[in-house]
Amino acid sequence: MIRWLVAAILALAAAPLAADELRPSVIEMTERTQGEWVLDWKLPVAASRAQTAAPFAQPVIPESCTLKGEPVQRAEALALVGRADLSCEGGLAGESFGLSELIGNADAIARFVPLERPVQSFRLTAETPAATILAEPDRWQVLRDYLVIGAEHILFGWDHLLFVIALVLLVRGPWPVVKAATAFTVAHSITLVATTLGYTGLPGRPVEALIALSIVFLAVEVALVLREPERRTFTRRFPWVVAFGFGLVHGFGFAGALADIGLPQGEIASALLAFNLGVEAGQLLVIAALVALLAVLTRTAPKVEAPALRFATYGIGITGSFWLIERVVG
Repeated sequence: MIRWLVAAILALAAAPLAADELRPSVIEMTERTQGEWVLDWKLPVAASRAQTAAPFAQPVIPESCTLKGEPVQRAEALALVGRADLSCEGGLAGESFGLSELIGNADAIARFVPLERPVQSFRLTAETPAATILAEPDRWQVLRDYLVIGAEHILFGWDHLLFVIALVLLVRGPWPVVKAATAFTVAHSITLVATTLGYTGLPGRPVEALIALSIVFLAVEVALVLREPERRTFTRRFPWVVAFGFGLVHGFGFAGALADIGLPQGEIASALLAFNLGVEAGQLLVIAALVALLAVLTRTAPKVEAPALRFATYGIGITGSFWLIERVVG
């Protein structure tokens, strides 16, 4: 039992250096004129690496549609982008579109955009890489899919996740952690909603650099406290202030990811709410698991606790520093 607990703490130091690659692929089928459609897809670098050896990622098109020419695919910054022109007959309800496969644990958002009818949105997975077109859009499906994407974004988006982990390692007490997490939630919800609705915004590069800086800042404070347990750093005295301030920055990062995914027309409010709730659910799950793990480690292996936390803290700090240099200089 002790070995598993220690291994979980030490694993925090092994975070992947490629941060925030959990930006789902996007596949969109848009009707341009009556019966004439365009199928566009975008695979982020993490999902497209395995596709680069093949000339094309293979689209799945409805049975009532035929390709007009060959699909076109090109490489862009951190993504593989493809397009196919289609000629289709009928309303297409009950038929499928998407990609032939999604690599690994990749997700995709599929959008069906007909003329003069509501947009339909779907979440695709490696198990179900194609969507079935509905006669009418399903609001509950939008809520469910964006809820899952929001949760996955915090659970597998390492830069946001490492900030939350470092915050818990520093604050430790259950009630202070709850207050700090609430401040972080309120702050990133404000900038996420404001940016998504077009009221504010920041360029992506500075935002990503500031997110990396927030991780380095907390890692340094955790290291100082591990060296001097009685030391009252600024974050230990005012954890909610630091969490709120950096939460505003992380909200811009969430908004950038959501902009890449896109929001379904007519369901913007529902999708935005579901995505935000998913982020919060994932965040609370991480906090609860880490607080419980630390409590067990403190009671059962107090001699191991300090070295394990120090190793994890240095790993978080080194990773954040790498991202910061990469995003400022690279």
